[in-house]
Amino acid sequence: MLVILGSKSPRRKEILELLDVDLQVYNPNVLEDIKDFKTPSEYVLKTALKKGIATKNQFPFDVVICADTVVACDGQILEKPIDKDDAFRMIKMLQNNSHYVYTGVYLGKGNEYENFVCSSKVYINSMSDEEIEEYLQTPEAYDKAGAYAIQGIFAKFIDRIEGDYYNVMGLPLSMIYQKLKKYKS
Repeated sequence: MLVILGSKSPRRKEILELLDVDLQVYNPNVLEDIKDFKTPSEYVLKTALKKGIATKNQFPFDVVICADTVVACDGQILEKPIDKDDAFRMIKMLQNNSHYVYTGVYLGKGNEYENFVCSSKVYINSMSDEEIEEYLQTPEAYDKAGAYAIQGIFAKFIDRIEGDYYNVMGLPLSMIYQKLKKYKS
């Protein structure tokens, strides 16, 4: 079974490689410009669906997986930071607090697909401004929702998570594995 990952994320590719599937990466290059949503779950579902349809149109006979991940804290959606100041603002908001990570997933083949969401709750320890600045000196924060990577240097600030660790990285591995079973021939 060939699985098309409609994503430019190296983390999503690494996660899917754990399933030992025949994997091809494709960048659907769609605008993530969803405006009509009420919740972070709805936002990531609509964005994943948009990516999924664009990818399915290029690979109509293969299994397609697309996803979108956001961090939500205190009623705000935190996507990738636009610059260092934005990253600092995000980490400052997250530190000594908890937040949710939502990943919307499109998984399907041809016209049959599922669009689902996984959420995980993450608790961050207290951080000084100096610790935040030190972290922001690394390249790790700048291409990730919420300005941090749970699997990287930032792990030392994570108190605990409730839910799927891989979801926080960008793809809920267990849910995807269970849903992929129906596509095996």
